[in-house]
Amino acid sequence: MSRDTQLKERWEQLVNILSNQFSQGEDLDLDAIIYLIGVQELGKVHQTFKKDEKLNLMHIAICRLLEPYGFYEFEYFDEDGWPHFKVKEELPPLKAGEQSVLMKEAIVNYFLEKELID
Repeated sequence: MSRDTQLKERWEQLVNILSNQFSQGEDLDLDAIIYLIGVQELGKVHQTFKKDEKLNLMHIAICRLLEPYGFYEFEYFDEDGWPHFKVKEELPPLKAGEQSVLMKEAIVNYFLEKELID
């Protein structure tokens, strides 16, 4: 099976699992899944977040997802328990489709690590 085919199948499996758990019949999109990962990484799953906090959650998720690729490195948790990352290497310029594939691959790898999918 090609790498692209395997990624597509795992992505679809993941979207189905997460959509069934967190959505009312609608498939979650990439941004929604990134948000969920941010909430998971923060560890405050039963909290309501303001708009700016939601953006920060997505930033946390992106940093965590791209950490294994060498782009970010975890630094510390602040007094409120929010993780902070530092940039290790700037992301190369990517087209929208390339960004989407990179994020889907990083998300699939994240959930493989968490053993939600195989």
